[in-house]
Amino acid sequence: MKRVEGKVAIVTGGAAGLGESTCLLLAREGATVAVTDIEDDAGEAVAEKIRQAGGDARYWNLDVSDEDQVEEVFGQIEETFGKVDVLVNNAGISGANKPTHEITEEEWDLVQKINVKGVFFCTKHAIPAMKRAGGGSIVHLSSIYGLVGAPDVPPYHAAKGAVRLMAKTDALIYAADGIRVNSVHPGFIWTPMVRQHLENSGVDPEEGRKDLAELHPIGNLGEPDDIGYGILYLASDESKFVTGAELVIDGGYTAR
Repeated sequence: MKRVEGKVAIVTGGAAGLGESTCLLLAREGATVAVTDIEDDAGEAVAEKIRQAGGDARYWNLDVSDEDQVEEVFGQIEETFGKVDVLVNNAGISGANKPTHEITEEEWDLVQKINVKGVFFCTKHAIPAMKRAGGGSIVHLSSIYGLVGAPDVPPYHAAKGAVRLMAKTDALIYAADGIRVNSVHPGFIWTPMVRQHLENSGVDPEEGRKDLAELHPIGNLGEPDDIGYGILYLASDESKFVTGAELVIDGGYTAR
């Protein structure tokens, strides 16, 4: 069953982790995929993997914090594929892991620049294309830490909380245009970013992985496809009555 057949999807941060999984799943289910990232070799490899499997994909270099580049690339994508139906705002960084009183302005601004302004810029420049297409679906990658707090990485938590409310606001603004906007809230998923976060915190990645797994009642960390399938649902017409919602995929983390 081709759940998103005929749709054109843009995925930011599509070169690895959740983004790569999302690109591959969307393509497998029939979407044409615009893979975007700043990691050119890895991004090209994802697009090539899709093409080798018989799908349709192309890679674009994209720094989501640069509005001029976002506007240019999104225009190229619409021109190349004819329309834009789906935007997955996945690109993001974890940032400095320090107490709030030790974080510099530069460290704070870097996370907001990518994780919040990047979502804003991409949404802003996808909306006109989606209006021309007669509707669409936008999926913001937030986090369990857009819902609950934790005593670490304050800039990241602030950004993910912002993204959650941005989804709700735009869901209301653009509902009449047939454009749905939702947020996805993963628990800890074993991705390069999580591994890097552990290393930056001075924690052995394998020991840290075990400790993180114990935080989830289900007993293990999630895998990228666990989130990818949730995004696939929101991108598809199966979720045509879903907007302004929070899809929590967290192994029970926030149920306590």
